[in-house]
Amino acid sequence: MTTVIETQMLIRRSVNIEFNAFVDPLITTKFWFSQSSGYLEKGAMVDWTWDKYQITHSTHVLQVVENELICIEWGTPKTKVDFVFEKIDSMNTYVIIRNYDIELQGNELIHYVMDATGGFTTVLDGAKAWLEYDIQLNLVEDKFPPFQLRSHQ
Repeated sequence: MTTVIETQMLIRRSVNIEFNAFVDPLITTKFWFSQSSGYLEKGAMVDWTWDKYQITHSTHVLQVVENELICIEWGTPKTKVDFVFEKIDSMNTYVIIRNYDIELQGNELIHYVMDATGGFTTVLDGAKAWLEYDIQLNLVEDKFPPFQLRSHQ
């Protein structure tokens, strides 16, 4: 059985604006990672950094079809991720993120699926807020500690 993780969101912006938000790190840093070493172009190796978590992932861009698809390989373990942009009409785009080629089994696979599903859902939520409302919610930055946790009594 092949595991495919999929998240999706309708974003009320044109397909070219939505596509550009994922290839241009000046925009993507508003809703996903803190820093990037460059644009997403076919064949590029790009480093994405999340400052708060002190993590950097190298991302290999496998394919880019303007306004339709970005395919990358990244992470530990290495997996593939497709960002699919489906134009609904001139001001609405359905964005689908598919994560696949995951070479894990058992509990490791279950943990990975939960983490990746939550992570990519958070990315789409942040993209929607930024692109539709010009609000930077800091969702990825605020998703995990370290920050002060208070117990509920």
